[in-house]
Amino acid sequence: MIHPTAIISPDVELGTNVQIGPYCVIEANVRLGDRCHLHSHVVIHGHSEIGSDNEFFPFAAIGTKSQDLKYAGEPTSLIVGDRNVFRENTTIHRGTVGGSPTTIGSDNLFLAYSHVAHDCTVGNHVILSNNGTLAGHVTIDDHAIISGLSAVHQFCRVGAHCITGGITKIVQDIPPFTIVDGNPATVRGINLVGLQRRGFSEEDIRSLKTAYKKLFLKKEANLKAAIESLDPDLAKKPLVTQLLSFIEGSERGIIR
Repeated sequence: MIHPTAIISPDVELGTNVQIGPYCVIEANVRLGDRCHLHSHVVIHGHSEIGSDNEFFPFAAIGTKSQDLKYAGEPTSLIVGDRNVFRENTTIHRGTVGGSPTTIGSDNLFLAYSHVAHDCTVGNHVILSNNGTLAGHVTIDDHAIISGLSAVHQFCRVGAHCITGGITKIVQDIPPFTIVDGNPATVRGINLVGLQRRGFSEEDIRSLKTAYKKLFLKKEANLKAAIESLDPDLAKKPLVTQLLSFIEGSERGIIR
């Protein structure tokens, strides 16, 4: 189902049962998977490889050129998984270096005016709320939620199962399983409701609460010393191990 006003390059590869609405433009070197739905006025640039069952609302601009002033026009790409929703005026940019695409997983929700810049990696089941903004080279792990009008500085990492408050300024890595809020952001607690909704056990949540008290309540305390003071059995708990691994792998430092 392709509306007669849509403009589609002959070099586009379309899957089965694709719906393309009025005034959409799909440029060369785009691959669009099965059952994708473009409502109207959607623009998709190449090189973009898009999976199945993705939905694009009016004025979404997908796979467009990076805004990075260092970008020299080299061929770059965007890779998108399955079952994502891109609401009105969402912008998703390609990478800036050949072989380093912007990558988006599956089952994500990008609300109106959200922005994913060049060379970002977005996992699965992520929500980017209205006007949520990712600068270049940001990594978002699974089940993270970036609330409205929040901005993530380039090269930051956002841990799994975390959530930010609205209008949050994020200039360092967000530890997984936490709530962060503020300008600049600070950790406000464990994402208790989110973890419960996703079926984590009470034992797992209890272990995170104990580790949180040691690592985050006394923000003036030395983080390395706080980690070393954790009970060895607690440090071996799966979610605590994941939290500690994230902290130890941080290059920008973590939000506390």
